[in-house]
Amino acid sequence: MSGTVKVAALQMRSSTSLTRNIADFEALVREAAGKGATYVQSPEMTGALVRDRDSLRAMITSDDKDALVARAGELAAELGIVVHVGSTAIARPDGKVANRAFVFGPDGARLATYDKIHMFDVDLDKGESWRESATYEPGRVSTVVDLPFGRVGLAVCYDLRFPQLFRAQALAGASVLTVPAAFTRQTGEAHWHVLIRARAIENGAFVIAAAQGGRHEDGRETYGHSLIVDPWGKVLAEADGAEPGVVLAEIDLAASAAARGKVPNLKNARDFTIADGAGLANAS
Repeated sequence: MSGTVKVAALQMRSSTSLTRNIADFEALVREAAGKGATYVQSPEMTGALVRDRDSLRAMITSDDKDALVARAGELAAELGIVVHVGSTAIARPDGKVANRAFVFGPDGARLATYDKIHMFDVDLDKGESWRESATYEPGRVSTVVDLPFGRVGLAVCYDLRFPQLFRAQALAGASVLTVPAAFTRQTGEAHWHVLIRARAIENGAFVIAAAQGGRHEDGRETYGHSLIVDPWGKVLAEADGAEPGVVLAEIDLAASAAARGKVPNLKNARDFTIADGAGLANAS
């Protein structure tokens, strides 16, 4: 599918208050729609950024009762747009927590969900350490959804570092890849731009990445710099630093087919095995 569409990435600074975050989310969605966006994506953990595990568990609920999820569907229907909640924490029936994305169509219907697969379990410089798997249950299914303008692959934040996920989505027909995120300032300064651009170039796809930015109430600091990148790796739009706001760009999905035609690496990939030693298996 091809066609031009205006898309938006919302940059937020989510607090520990779900009520405040929903109000901020709604204001940015309305701003984006008012500027002509028909697809709007919010960052990872739109609902709340709460580092303390017990506090988070005490404030979340199932997705059928979650106030942010309900409001996102209402806004999609009212404004006649696609609303993509990058993710929010959801209580699972088994007592565990999901880091879950939601996509609502222009009629307000829920089109897709996605639970973040890769857990951010890392030890960074300056004593910064994260163990996402201590709170969240990883997803096991990659999601690609058909939207009015084309086929879109869903991912969340740390998934960005696993190119096989995006390759599989591209091979499944996705010409738009999404990476809503709450990248730390430390990792964002080092890797955010190059990884987003690499995923676009590798797959001949647009990448839309709404981000959290700034210092949050729970003490963490996120990088911001929400991005929209074209299939040739060109940055079409970028948030100026870490301040909340709306990033907009016109994308033409024909550019994805054109990029894949020029560099058909999706078609040219070959199966191979790994051999120990000096490659003697290839010797004549």
